[in-house]
Amino acid sequence: MESIGVLMTCPMSTYLEQELSKRFNLLKFWNFPQKDIFFKENALSIRAIVGNAAVGADSQLIDSLPSLEIVSSYCNIPYSVGLDKIDLGYCKEKGIRVTNTPDVLTDDVADLAIGLILTTLRGISACDRFVRAGFWKAKGDFKLTTKFTGKTVGIIGLGRIGMAIAKRAEAFSCPITYYSRTEKPDLKYKYYPSVTELASNCDILVVACPLTAETRHVVNREVIDALGPKGLLINIGRGPHVDEAELVSALVEGRLGGAGLDVYENEPEVPEQLFGLDNVVILPHVGSGTVETRNAMADLVVGNLEAHFSKKPLLTPVV
Repeated sequence: MESIGVLMTCPMSTYLEQELSKRFNLLKFWNFPQKDIFFKENALSIRAIVGNAAVGADSQLIDSLPSLEIVSSYCNIPYSVGLDKIDLGYCKEKGIRVTNTPDVLTDDVADLAIGLILTTLRGISACDRFVRAGFWKAKGDFKLTTKFTGKTVGIIGLGRIGMAIAKRAEAFSCPITYYSRTEKPDLKYKYYPSVTELASNCDILVVACPLTAETRHVVNREVIDALGPKGLLINIGRGPHVDEAELVSALVEGRLGGAGLDVYENEPEVPEQLFGLDNVVILPHVGSGTVETRNAMADLVVGNLEAHFSKKPLLTPVV
């Protein structure tokens, strides 16, 4: 397979680059500023693309590669699993296969959701800053915080990650409620037919659904006000799930109790109004950011390419 050209669209993972280079003729797109010359010299040899949620495979790139057979997505974003930037319809039309990395990041993202809940409710980050600044010695004990055990957790979207969060929250004796497009009658969790009703009946609202036109700003002012000044919002989904301007104003005005955020509307831009709020925990989109998961994602990308070129069934086919 060493003669097979594989185009990596942007830097992703050193481990992935190493594993691809062992098996294929890896071409790193970002190292070729003169794209016209690059395509003239390499287009016919490239039979695979490895993309991600930042740079995938649009119709223009696909048309530039007449020998293209497969697009394999390496993605660190849950729910889309890297497909946002791939023209799936065009790939299907041209008979180009597409794979992604589902399931691999489920545990990490669910773990982080619980971590955000605990860190925000118990003020763990604020406590850390309190001690480092010398305030414990100078000012005495830190203020009282809020208990997690027994709080009602409402989850928007009960797919793989939503279910994993629910199971973890149950270990804290938390009643689980949820909203999804349709009720899941086989589950014991209480279903609410709207996000606003869900927010009105939970202490902690977790966003864990795919980003679609319908779920963009699914958490709006009405939902935030329903969650209320004692409620906590956790977003480990996608930034545009939440109306960020409304979230910021609610937190600044005290209409929302707190927030734990791993994603934002315009990453890596984060509203500076959040920086001084102790009831907000802000992370730099690290939901799947563990060595183990990123390497497993890379292995899946490589495994799909090997399966395709060995004429074996794909491990995680999309198209």
